[in-house]
Amino acid sequence: MIAKSNVSLLLIEDDLGLGQGLQAFLQKEGFICQWLRESRQVEGLWVQADLVILDRQLPDGDSLRLLPQWLAKKALPVIVLTAHVAVDDRVAGLEAGARDYLTKPFAHVELLARIRAQLRTLGEGRLEAGELRLFPARQTVLWQGSDVALTATEFGLLTMLVQMSGRVFTRDELLNQVWGYQHFPSTRTVDTHILQLRQKLPGIAISSVRGVGYRLDKPS
Repeated sequence: MIAKSNVSLLLIEDDLGLGQGLQAFLQKEGFICQWLRESRQVEGLWVQADLVILDRQLPDGDSLRLLPQWLAKKALPVIVLTAHVAVDDRVAGLEAGARDYLTKPFAHVELLARIRAQLRTLGEGRLEAGELRLFPARQTVLWQGSDVALTATEFGLLTMLVQMSGRVFTRDELLNQVWGYQHFPSTRTVDTHILQLRQKLPGIAISSVRGVGYRLDKPS
């Protein structure tokens, strides 16, 4: 795991009291924490961060509309903070590329636990499967020697398949583990993301198991 003193967190939260309190708490826990209150201030600081804590509703609008373009600059683990509790709202955050979702009000220690969970993922090192190389700390992928750009959700899905190559995962299992919740209006989103992986990684051995789900075949 990355040493906390070297971990840079970017906190994007417009509420003055919550922002000040979280920044002080996270700095006391040993993290570097930069705090912003508007999305227009994000551009220069995104690429310097290791993890982002993102309030959904900011003074200049819904931050999720900008999340995909920020992630395109650098794929980072993102924890969304929001007062919205509906399933559709959680889905929107995760589909935009967030890794986790925390509903306000919340305990600071719960956010800390979620940050640590994401940082453990960053510290896992290189994963390999045949001609595929994954680097969780950098959120980068090499396929047949070439860099491939994946969204954060695609990367998470591929990581799970690689970690347990040869195992068949049901669509519900993939939704629970990658998207992080147990109830979803449709499993079709898994099929869509598998298709995207196959298009970006032509020739990758992701097999469909009829009536069950998917597996990444072990290299021969």
